[in-house]
Amino acid sequence: MSIDFVVHDADDAVGVVVVEGVQAGQTLTGWVMDQDKTLQFEVKDAIPIGHKLAIRDLAEGETVIKYSVDIGRVVKPVRQGEHVHVHNVKTKRW
Repeated sequence: MSIDFVVHDADDAVGVVVVEGVQAGQTLTGWVMDQDKTLQFEVKDAIPIGHKLAIRDLAEGETVIKYSVDIGRVVKPVRQGEHVHVHNVKTKRW
């Protein structure tokens, strides 16, 4: 089985894409490292390698956890499989 994205911890909200050419409508397989289990779902957007995707629905104002670390807050609701980037998540630093 090939892995398309990785998730560090089961409590993370996002995974990181590790393959080139992800297109909307593809079914991707992710690996949750701390539990050594896989996830599978359809992505809603094209997502570049190294970018984040939501592994569950995220509500506006919710904290985004990546690799067990708070990386910001959701400023626009995000559905599972959508691209998570500066258009829908902002830092809490300012």
